[in-house]
Amino acid sequence: MPTTESHVAATAGTPLPLMAAADLQDHLMVASNDLERLQRLLDDASQTLSSHFYGASSQLNETLRTLAVLPDIDHGALHSAMQSLAEAITALQFHDMATQLICHTQKRLRSCVDRIARDAMGDDDDGAAIVEDSPVRPNPVTQDEMDAGSIELF
Repeated sequence: MPTTESHVAATAGTPLPLMAAADLQDHLMVASNDLERLQRLLDDASQTLSSHFYGASSQLNETLRTLAVLPDIDHGALHSAMQSLAEAITALQFHDMATQLICHTQKRLRSCVDRIARDAMGDDDDGAAIVEDSPVRPNPVTQDEMDAGSIELF
């Protein structure tokens, strides 16, 4: 039994059978729903990390202010901790990149689902079936690493 991909490739240019189209459409919608769930998980994790990082940063700053009046104490360890925390906060930009990629992929999947529905099932009752346009750019995020100051968000 051929896979969905090989079946689609073998029948390129010819209409998909209705059951194959419905099956492919279901798979694409499941993938889209999984991406939506991933987005919610990333949002929650990012929000939790941000609040903890900013809370820790605030506490470290307060400790630095308190210890500033004591000239005999080496503040290097606290400054190092602040630097590490700042770098961790920068890494949260991963959330922005992941969000853009997820949104982009969901739009592509939705466009595929709409085209399959239109091509396999024809126009809807009101006339032409509406197909959401696929994103123009192939990839909204060009970054593949997380260096401070190197994030391109748009």
